[in-house]
Amino acid sequence: MGRRRLRSGTVLLGGVGLLAASLAACGSEPDKRCADPVSREILPDSRCKSGSNGSGGGGGKYYYGGTVSDGKVSGGSFDKSAVKRGGFGKSGSGGG
Repeated sequence: MGRRRLRSGTVLLGGVGLLAASLAACGSEPDKRCADPVSREILPDSRCKSGSNGSGGGGGKYYYGGTVSDGKVSGGSFDKSAVKRGGFGKSGSGGG
């Protein structure tokens, strides 16, 4: 009988941990990568960092969300406000 209580307690704690992690992800920042705004090729972060808004003098701009395929970004946006992080009660979106 002691085992049964331990299992239910473990399941309860696991469920609470999962819920907490999901809620934390909901408020977190979207992934960002430095990319060329024309070719969408991934660039070193140093090419984006000189400007406070991510539009550095190195020709790069931060790209939020999306994925990387063959060294290029897609499925996200250069506009941070256009990209939301997924989680409970939120939906992911991306504009190009």
